[in-house]
Amino acid sequence: MKKLFLLSAVAATMAFFGCKGSDSGTASDQGVTVTIHADQGTQKIHKEIYGQFAEHLGSCIYGGLWVGENSQIPNINGYRKDVFEALKALKVPVLRWPGGCFADEYHWMDGIGPKENRPKMQNNNWGGTIEDNSFGTHEFLNLCEMLECEPYISGNVGSGTVEELAKWVEYMTSDGDTPMAKLRRQNGRDKAWKVKYLGVGNESWGCGGNMRPDYYADLYRRYSVYCRNYDGNNLYKIASGATDYDYNWTKVLMENIGNLMHGVSLHYYTVTGWDGSKGSSTEFNENDYYWTMGKCLEIEEVIEKHKAIMDETDPDKNIGLLVDEWGTWWDEEPGTIKGHLYQQNALRDAFVASLSLDVFHRHTDRIRMCNIAQVVNVLQSMILTDQEGTGHMVLTPTYHVFQMYTPFQEATYLPLDITCNEMKVRRNWKEEVDAANAETYRTLPLLSASAAKTQDGDIVVALTNVSLDEEQDVTVNLEGAAVQTVSGRILTSANVADYNDFENPDRVAPADFTGAQIEQGVLSVKVPAKSLVVLTLK
Repeated sequence: MKKLFLLSAVAATMAFFGCKGSDSGTASDQGVTVTIHADQGTQKIHKEIYGQFAEHLGSCIYGGLWVGENSQIPNINGYRKDVFEALKALKVPVLRWPGGCFADEYHWMDGIGPKENRPKMQNNNWGGTIEDNSFGTHEFLNLCEMLECEPYISGNVGSGTVEELAKWVEYMTSDGDTPMAKLRRQNGRDKAWKVKYLGVGNESWGCGGNMRPDYYADLYRRYSVYCRNYDGNNLYKIASGATDYDYNWTKVLMENIGNLMHGVSLHYYTVTGWDGSKGSSTEFNENDYYWTMGKCLEIEEVIEKHKAIMDETDPDKNIGLLVDEWGTWWDEEPGTIKGHLYQQNALRDAFVASLSLDVFHRHTDRIRMCNIAQVVNVLQSMILTDQEGTGHMVLTPTYHVFQMYTPFQEATYLPLDITCNEMKVRRNWKEEVDAANAETYRTLPLLSASAAKTQDGDIVVALTNVSLDEEQDVTVNLEGAAVQTVSGRILTSANVADYNDFENPDRVAPADFTGAQIEQGVLSVKVPAKSLVVLTLK
């Protein structure tokens, strides 16, 4: 029987539950047990789950990834040197471009050929910015080659044509004596690129054309015919899927497209709402913080429901689910350009990243790719660059989570069980919890965990303690594995609202962790409040 405990500081909106075998409501008193079934792993954690997203939005491309060859900011063939090196260290597996909403207004022929001849365009979705198209197909695909990552092209369906997208595929991937291959060679690239991932439109239910699912499904069938495989390049075609709770969209696509698509997308943002203020990225209270944790974890329920629909017509899971937009969405930083979505990135955002990645690991049987929004200067980004062109750059707490989690890429997921404390947190941003009305709250576990066996045979374990004030004593039982040593790193800070800026770039940064020990095959870990710990067991 679970026993209710109220927290005095936030009693109006939250409550702890003691879990199995506990006689106290605090995590530190009860202790936490994690049992890792090291002999039961069968699913690979696809590295593409750690994918990135770069849209022509604000300063993500211009001033973020790209400054041009003549910039005073150090660059490699026009790419910001510091940003490039940071992304290289992150082992980015796949990069999605050029949108987002921008994709369905982008006409690729405007972004090829001599830069001085490329026409300018207005970015109607994001602030009305005038863009000069100096970053186009060649610049993007060459960057992917340099980063050694897979390009993911989002094609224009909303305002484009079948012919336009078909010719773009030919331009990028044909090595034959074809018109578009000849044009590519005239523009300085002899050998075709390898382009695996092709998105047929983006958010076709909204900014990508305001379509009905039946109409889009028929459009997709048409586009898929003419986007062909050239010279050994095999496209992985992705249908424009649902926004979070729109389960009917997935159902219609599965029934009407089926195996003509290799994957279907899903978008889910941790956002307070789409009307009015979304809240500050750095100024928030405890209630706001715990709401954020509950909201981000609701993605698991959303994924499970979309998976169940897909299982009805695709029980063998041949069609992948791609969460190709996800992350936090807060108000733009004061003083920045409206519509450019430049936001800071606090330790709170780092926990959204770690909790979400833990969820993705659990569903790797269906999830083949995820792309956090976005890579530089937009929403929950990895990197922030200055907005005045002085050449400063900072790594965000979210960047550090992705870096700490790199051992999970291509590792074998190990199922686990957790016994821990839980908390009731409000469901709506401003509505208080009514303990008698389940519709007013979500249940938030205070510990999140993930485990995997790497290709080298090590076991990597991630533990995120989302409690703001309670250390958690975690006992980790390893079934089917014997380990001798443990090492680790920790990400935490004095305040969950702490962030990195140009004056204090390392305020939130990983450090060595010494709070774990192994005795007789049992791992004991003291996980401080508001911290992420990643351990390597050998």
